Amino acid sequence: MINDVGAMMVWLILSIAVFAWSAPAAAQTRAGEKEWNAVVEAAKKEGKVVVAGSPDPVMRNEVIPRFKERYGIPVEFIAGRSSEIAARVRAERGSGIYSVDVYLAGPDTTAVTLYGEKLIDALKPLLVMPEVADGSKWKQGKIWFADPEERFAVRAFSSVATLMFINTDQVRPDEMRAAKDLLNSKWRGKISTEDPTTTGSGSNAAARFYHDFGEEFVRKLYIEQKAVRTRDRRQMSDWLARGIQPICLSCREDDVRPLIRDGFKILEIFSLSDMPASINGSPWMLTVANKAPNPKAAQLFANWILSREGLGIYARGYGSVSLRTDIDESSLNPGNLPKKSVKYFDDTDWSWIVTGRQENREKVWQVLKGK
Repeated sequence: MINDVGAMMVWLILSIAVFAWSAPAAAQTRAGEKEWNAVVEAAKKEGKVVVAGSPDPVMRNEVIPRFKERYGIPVEFIAGRSSEIAARVRAERGSGIYSVDVYLAGPDTTAVTLYGEKLIDALKPLLVMPEVADGSKWKQGKIWFADPEERFAVRAFSSVATLMFINTDQVRPDEMRAAKDLLNSKWRGKISTEDPTTTGSGSNAAARFYHDFGEEFVRKLYIEQKAVRTRDRRQMSDWLARGIQPICLSCREDDVRPLIRDGFKILEIFSLSDMPASINGSPWMLTVANKAPNPKAAQLFANWILSREGLGIYARGYGSVSLRTDIDESSLNPGNLPKKSVKYFDDTDWSWIVTGRQENREKVWQVLKGK
């Protein structure tokens, strides 16, 4: 009998302890859901959300339709290069026009323009969707805010970056094992790059080459090797597929991977013997505009794009590794998955963006101007 009473007391104490621990958590969950539902209703009253980002097929064909299906709110999408969008926003704001709610911009535009020129609001207090605010859903134990204040710019991806693509009908893999192989006279006029004289992936790659190998290497690669420059990303992919320029330094994964699926003999190169592999936060960093015309719709979209559904669609469609823990990565290229045992060069590190890359980019521009 005494043992039974003792056992019952232990059970009662444990039950009270469990209730005392779980009750606040349950209340917090209910409060979070209530706050989130209020955001959804307020966003629906605003009627639309204006998102600015690069012209990704996954955005137009998958993300926007799914968001509208989920919430009944249309997305007005302003597509363009990040630098072009930044110029447009500056011009509009100079005239008192505030047209953008959410930016899905490249790291340079995010750090230097949107954050540097104070065009955005703090995003951290707006992320209230329960599954987004839950730190256990993120590989770092929390949402990664890349900016120095850890409040404005969310980095949602971290993938091993592609250093280049080659057409293996023209270039054997054993002919491109090191960065110095790019300087082989055999490849003169056979290398394409996004224009390195403007902000973007072309100048980012050039800045990395300058950082790792110096001025002489950059001069040889971009001038003596007659690297073909363009601002038309699809043109580079077409040249690559047809073997016109069988080495591409700036082709985008979402342009090239469909060509690979169609049978074109294209190889994605992630590392070279003399150039450590890098990781980056492509395809975008997430920020919300200050003085947004539709602030609640902006908050709704920002939360949803970081959800399992929203980020999962983008990660699979673009082929990038998300920082969420609950997104299936089995369909991704294994080469893009970071390995814990490897030390990578972080191409989206904030200090590299605003100082190191900018300094090396300006040195590259001086080299190219002096040709």
